[in-house]
Amino acid sequence: MMDINPTTIFLAAIFTNNMIFSYFLGMCSFISVSNEIPTSLGLGQAVTFVTTATAIINYIIYKYVLLPLHLEYLRFVVFIITIAAFVQLIEMVVERYFPSLYYSLGIFLPLITVNCIVFAVSLFMVIRNYTFLQSVAYAAGSGLGWTLAIVAMAGAKQRIKNNKLPKGLEGPGITLIITGLMALAFVGFSGIVQIQ
Repeated sequence: MMDINPTTIFLAAIFTNNMIFSYFLGMCSFISVSNEIPTSLGLGQAVTFVTTATAIINYIIYKYVLLPLHLEYLRFVVFIITIAAFVQLIEMVVERYFPSLYYSLGIFLPLITVNCIVFAVSLFMVIRNYTFLQSVAYAAGSGLGWTLAIVAMAGAKQRIKNNKLPKGLEGPGITLIITGLMALAFVGFSGIVQIQ
């Protein structure tokens, strides 16, 4: 069990161990959805909620079902099933009770299932042997860090949208260059705290 304060883990997950800039996880939706700030912010909030909720569920299942029954080897399958079922449940609830939000999110809500940071958070909390509070802090921080990254990328894209770029840099090219520059900027936080 790691003896790190949950607040430290939370802040480190946002800045020094950001899923996008440290591990390059969640890049698919990061590149494709980060065109407008409101859409990016909405997706980021949904990812943060799903990441935190599924980390809580997966922690409980892992610690109180899989470990006592010596079925740890099933964690990949169980985590994926939990994430898919939870996202499906959220999608049905949002469609039923918040139809305007459901239609504004569109295809992005079910795509949260395949956002690899949701799965990575559950795996990292097991690998690092986090406590319950540490797991919740890590999940919430990872989701907020991803949200920060995608909103910052959307802001950068909106700033350069009307500028003339060389043909080879349009679209994903400039996105990857901006991502690299942002990752370099986040390296400046690495001296503050590291969680491994």
